[in-house]
Amino acid sequence: MADNKNVVQDPISLTDGAVEQLGRLMDEKGVPEGHALRVGVKGGGCAGFSYILGFDLKKENDEIYEINGVTVIMDKAHALYLIGIEIDFVQGLNNRGFTFNNPNAKESCGCGTSFSA
Repeated sequence: MADNKNVVQDPISLTDGAVEQLGRLMDEKGVPEGHALRVGVKGGGCAGFSYILGFDLKKENDEIYEINGVTVIMDKAHALYLIGIEIDFVQGLNNRGFTFNNPNAKESCGCGTSFSA
């Protein structure tokens, strides 16, 4: 049996649709070399917290992950709110954009980008 003591599970997951759209955005926006996908939270939004999703450079308190081929950076303090989250990209008639399926959210708003913990 393999020794799993040092196995670190990715804190979040990115669907194939999200990875594809992120690649498109990186190309379209000309994201500079060395930047990674920042996933985080900030105070605000209609339910208390809003998600942060963008391209950024690593900062002092960040952890780096390789998730589904995408380099992801996340402030260590944000992990409490984000562990287990799935980020997807939907393209439907009524909705188009990134979605956040957060098992830690006690409630979320109708727009899907704000939650309470």
